Amino acid sequence: MVTGQCSGSKEEPWAKLVSREDARYLEIEIRSGEEVICSPVLKSSLDNLVWCAIMRDADDSVTIKNMSPMPILVDGNLVQEELVALKNGSEIIPGPNRNGYMRYIFQDLHTLNKIAKSLKISLDVEHAKCSICLNIWHDVVSISPCLHNFCNACFSEWMRKSSTKSGNRIRSICCPQCRAVVHSVGRNHFLRNIEEAILQTFSSLKRSDEELALADAQASITSNILMGITKVPPRKRTLAVANEDNGRVDFPCPQCGTEFQGFKCSRTTSHLQCHECSGMMPARPDLGVPQYCLGCNRSFCAAYWLSQGMDWNEYSIICNPETFKSISDRTITRVPDSVHQNNQYERDITERCINEAGKTLQDVLSEWITKFIKKEIDLSNLQLNHTDAITAKTPLCNGCYEKFVDYLLYWFRVTLPPHLFPPDAAGRENCWYGYGCRTQHHISEHARKRNHVCRQTKGSSNPRVKRSPELCLWRHSFPTTTLIFRLFR
Repeated sequence: MVTGQCSGSKEEPWAKLVSREDARYLEIEIRSGEEVICSPVLKSSLDNLVWCAIMRDADDSVTIKNMSPMPILVDGNLVQEELVALKNGSEIIPGPNRNGYMRYIFQDLHTLNKIAKSLKISLDVEHAKCSICLNIWHDVVSISPCLHNFCNACFSEWMRKSSTKSGNRIRSICCPQCRAVVHSVGRNHFLRNIEEAILQTFSSLKRSDEELALADAQASITSNILMGITKVPPRKRTLAVANEDNGRVDFPCPQCGTEFQGFKCSRTTSHLQCHECSGMMPARPDLGVPQYCLGCNRSFCAAYWLSQGMDWNEYSIICNPETFKSISDRTITRVPDSVHQNNQYERDITERCINEAGKTLQDVLSEWITKFIKKEIDLSNLQLNHTDAITAKTPLCNGCYEKFVDYLLYWFRVTLPPHLFPPDAAGRENCWYGYGCRTQHHISEHARKRNHVCRQTKGSSNPRVKRSPELCLWRHSFPTTTLIFRLFR
């Protein structure tokens, strides 16, 4: 017998066992009403052994009988000599546990055929067209991470034209449809079936034999291809390991077993896990060294290990101090990509406004940090925790600091006089959805023509009424009682 064979007649198969291990093990087809299964039992061996029988009754119910000297597992339940019912998708293991034994999935072909016949998919033909040649896909391939689809020949030709070398560097290949950098490309067998179904229904959309032959000759993608994206190994520490003797967790903490600054972790010391590097550090709230980011309430180890005199260049198991430091200690030279909802047009306008004012980005942020500390701007929409407690000396993680910079640059923009804007940006109308507009992310023309550094007016009582940014800033700078006092004094 070959691998994955069973005894029985030569009738059409009505069910099969599919191995969940690897391609060495063939599917086991079940053809008669009672089949004795003879197949590999152990993952480490290709030898066939008789271990069960699968039977189908007159009412199409399916049962399994254990024929081996030891128990087998069916859907996690031990089976000795009794008959057990099987259903489509049942997991069968020819041994008493999962370790070292094969795993098979029972597939009832009659059930699968019924599901396939009852399943209908409605698809717009326009969504099955290649955006390069504008025809129905031929040998369709999908790219990641944007998941757009193209003909194999069309994208192969696109790759050949895009992969020109500049010096010693290979240019990144971008998606022809959305211009996102392509990380990988591969043939999509699921969409290939849809492609064939569409052409069977709409025969007029078929290409000529000459066109298909030319496309097949130009196609070069036969398997998944990575586009040379190098992955940087993360600076992550190993996870904690449980000590089998006493159940205690042995943390990969530098002070577990080593003394720094007169402190060494004891058996009862509580530990915190760093969100940046996943390593552990002792929880020492009485030390006065910040171990939590006030903006997101997550723990970070950079400030603690710095206080213990540890150099992150020497100890690769701790974080870079730049990952968690106070606002006043940070310096910034360029506007982060995440600012203004990742809208590159608005970031460019902000940078030009700063340059026209003869200031640096750090100068502008220092000015608005002072206004933030003095509560001269509205803090209600700042997406950080404990905004009232944040000061210039507050340590923030990189993510929270970028949110903080984004919020300050928003107020810098909305309070900027119109005559200080670049000419191409001064006359733009505000988008009704403001900074929350989703269209700005996928329609560049809309992102360029409308100002999105503004509040949302869509849905308000009168969206045509434009509030002065200076008035909004002043209104949120004083308590309500003070404002009423000034109005009626």
